[in-house]
Amino acid sequence: MMKKFNLLILLVFLVLTSCVNVQDVRYLQPNENLVLNSEGLISYDNMPKYRVTRHDILKLNIITTSKGDAAQFYSSLHAQQGGATSGGGSNNSSGGGNGSSFYFNGLRLDDQGEVYILGIGKIKAEGRTLDEIANDIQNKVNENFLPEKSEARLFLEGIKYTFLYDLQGRSLQKTATDVSVNILEAIAENGGLDRSVDRKNVIIYRKFPEGIKKAQIDLTREDLQNSPYFWLQNGDLVVFNTRAKSFYGFGKEPLQTLTTGVSILTTALSIYLLITKL
Repeated sequence: MMKKFNLLILLVFLVLTSCVNVQDVRYLQPNENLVLNSEGLISYDNMPKYRVTRHDILKLNIITTSKGDAAQFYSSLHAQQGGATSGGGSNNSSGGGNGSSFYFNGLRLDDQGEVYILGIGKIKAEGRTLDEIANDIQNKVNENFLPEKSEARLFLEGIKYTFLYDLQGRSLQKTATDVSVNILEAIAENGGLDRSVDRKNVIIYRKFPEGIKKAQIDLTREDLQNSPYFWLQNGDLVVFNTRAKSFYGFGKEPLQTLTTGVSILTTALSIYLLITKL
């Protein structure tokens, strides 16, 4: 009788220690390190400005007025590339549309980190923000055509990010068309995380003009919102690691943990009885 009681106590202890508690799964738990500004708000100052890296593809739109002398030039030179229509007052494009059109017709960085624009020439792009590049393009347009009769607008296809899960063997890649998206919004967009994911050990690989940087973030800490890695950037690879005990069937649903514990104890007891009878 005493042996059965001890086995029951051991089983209960195993279940309690193997289950995931609230602190392991709750997002953005209060933390004394959270920084607020003078108005009690979380500042957007930590939101990084994206700097173009090699292999990026850019889209350029040249907007002209009906009487702007740039309209005829861009509509005739870029009509087949960007799908622009000829004639005054049109929204004329250089660079392509969505999906495969964007891939094949967009502006690509060369080995020197520059993009070539027909009628303008080469513009330095790598390591610079979209606003900085667009400003240079605008100055070139103003040199060749009537000032204040055209506007250069430069875009990325969107914020492309990749989620990789080590245990389930699945991954996904999406492109967010929003100007900004944080990691919790992206997680919510993709159905959330199950209990097996270690929220305290999420790895982000981020592209910079100089190379790729690795960073570890903790989704359970409220002060994550002060980190530049709270905001996803184009090309981010996010790796969701699995808790070590989840590999053995623990740390998921309580019933699954109980079932796994009973199976282990039953197997161990069977082996013990087999050995003692030999």
